[in-house]
Amino acid sequence: MNYKKHMKNELKNNNNYQNLISQISDTYVQGTQKAVLSVNTHLIDTYWNIGKNIVEFEQKGKARAEYGKSLLKNLSTDLKLKYNKGFSLSNIKRMRQFYLEFPKGATLSHLLSWSHFIELLKISDKLERSFYLQQTINEKWSIRELIRQKKSSLYLKLASSKDKKGILELAQKGQIIQKPEDIIREPYILDFLKIPEPYNYTEKQLENKIITHLKQFLLELGKGFAFIGRQYRIPVGNRPHFVDLVFYHRILKCFVLIDLKREEASYQDVGQMNMYLGYFENEENVEGDNPPIGIVLAKEKDELLIQYAMHNISSQLFVNKYQLYLPNKKELRNEIEKQLNQD
Repeated sequence: MNYKKHMKNELKNNNNYQNLISQISDTYVQGTQKAVLSVNTHLIDTYWNIGKNIVEFEQKGKARAEYGKSLLKNLSTDLKLKYNKGFSLSNIKRMRQFYLEFPKGATLSHLLSWSHFIELLKISDKLERSFYLQQTINEKWSIRELIRQKKSSLYLKLASSKDKKGILELAQKGQIIQKPEDIIREPYILDFLKIPEPYNYTEKQLENKIITHLKQFLLELGKGFAFIGRQYRIPVGNRPHFVDLVFYHRILKCFVLIDLKREEASYQDVGQMNMYLGYFENEENVEGDNPPIGIVLAKEKDELLIQYAMHNISSQLFVNKYQLYLPNKKELRNEIEKQLNQD
């Protein structure tokens, strides 16, 4: 063996050398992350200050009246000639809007990119925008994830089931997960499965579609879910039973069991899920685990039937609907407006 090869093998087997590699890697990753964050921070501050420059110019004397709509167009033309990129008319408009919507520059989150803020600025309702801002920070959403949650009307779904106080708190803090009810959504939007109308599918096909699009399904479920398995075997009685989907919620520290139903949820489905919960609490839970949560996810449900079926049954069991298409945003907004207008 030649000397260079021998030394290379020696270094590979040297713990101190491997520790050095690990230290350099950590330093490099942390350094590049800080560099990206620093660049992003300066970019956000720069765009905010450009917006401020434009607004202050407009507010001086008769500037607004004299230049009107041509101001932004001329700025875009002249600045593109000088700097080549970054000053399209749409970007100039967003910078101006950025300052107007976030006049307190010190409150800006530098955890978000300019692309995040562009998506947030597209939301006209201030409460809704505030929610998505907080939720993006809380859950570290990428641009794609933010767009997906806007498209699925997450805020409208959550807010439409709350009173005025709850809506305002949701807008100010985002979704805070402290108890089982906090992870429940109604309905769950599964449009990403792309099941064509007239929605002919079996429960097995629905499950397969969800597994294929597991990342999107986890995003729809919300923060804190980790996938454990599908068709989870429960050996009770003379034959085994199977839970369609099993997750673990790292914030609530409990298993979350989901059974899929292609049609209306029945009282038998409630009883079956209650049995699953009993099994998991007694056979699967370990020290530190909280009681499991069960969700029967069905296309339809009869509220009265489910109410009676769940009489004296665990408060950790929920029956919720899913839909394969995007919700009617107008109806959800009307429901929120009713709550906000109540004294």
